[in-house]
Amino acid sequence: MRFGITTGRGVLHRATPERLSAFSDGVFAVLITVLVLELRPPELPTFKALLLLWPTWLSYAVSYLFIAIVWTNHHYRMRYATEATSAL
Repeated sequence: MRFGITTGRGVLHRATPERLSAFSDGVFAVLITVLVLELRPPELPTFKALLLLWPTWLSYAVSYLFIAIVWTNHHYRMRYATEATSAL
């Protein structure tokens, strides 16, 4: 077979860069979701109460920016991968 190895139990598919990239996209999506779960609304529904939470919002923005930079760099590097190996 071209994309798999036949064994007694069936076909084992080789990991391709596309599959690895799709898996890592899922990991980044879970990270961002967990990050959002930690956000809490202010006690009072006022703009002043929202402004008092600026450290929380700032830490969220910095964390999101860091994850976005890592995700972008990952996709940039994955464009040059020809096969998925353990060294990748």
